[in-house]
This record gives sequence, C-alpha cells and structure tokens, in this order.
Amino acid sequence: MSEITENQIDEKTQSLKKLAATVYLMQVLAFAFAGIPLFIGLAINFIKRADVAGTWVESHFNWQVNSTIILLAGLAVYGFTWATPFGLFILLPVIVLYIYRLVIGWNALNSNKPVKGEKI
Repeated sequence: MSEITENQIDEKTQSLKKLAATVYLMQVLAFAFAGIPLFIGLAINFIKRADVAGTWVESHFNWQVNSTIILLAGLAVYGFTWATPFGLFILLPVIVLYIYRLVIGWNALNSNKPVKGEKI
C-alpha cells in the first residue's frame, strides 16, 4: 500500500474545495437559469459524497444539500399558496434564507473552514 504524502492530501483537499466552490456557483446560477444548475450541483454533491467523507469539505457538501432541500421545500409550500396573500410571506423568507446559507457557506469555504452548524 502506498503512503499518501502531505502534498497529495493538500492537492486532494484543493480539488475537493474547487468542487464545492463549483457547486456554490451552480446554486447562485440557479437564480438566472430556472433552477437547472441547482439540480446539477445537487447531483455533484451526491456523486462525490464518498470522496469528501472525513474531510472538512464534507461539511460544505452537507450544507449545500441541506440548503437545496430547504429551498425546494419552501418553493413547494409557496407553490400551494402562491394565489393567496400568504404566498409572498413564504417565498421571501425562503429566498433570503437560501442566499444567507450561500454566503455563509462560501465564506467558510474561502476561509478553508468547515461550515459551523451544518445540521440546520
């Protein structure tokens, strides 16, 4: 069995960090391209989940998946209430929360830190 050097670990972590940044970018682009990049980013999260296991980047993948689920659940609730006055009161906080989660996650990624409170 070959020994993994510190440089290889750093290269692997850098590669995973770039992948997480790509998913954050996809989540931002979802606003401009009708959500399609959101699902591409979600697919990347699930496909590469085993690669990030045990690294600090794993918290970002979990954060991204949870953010997407929260957004989709909020949009589903909005879909049922869009014709009522309550629809806007559901949509706005969901979008603000999603943007907040993007900013918190991306800032933590750029600081080479795991996302704190990723279970939320």
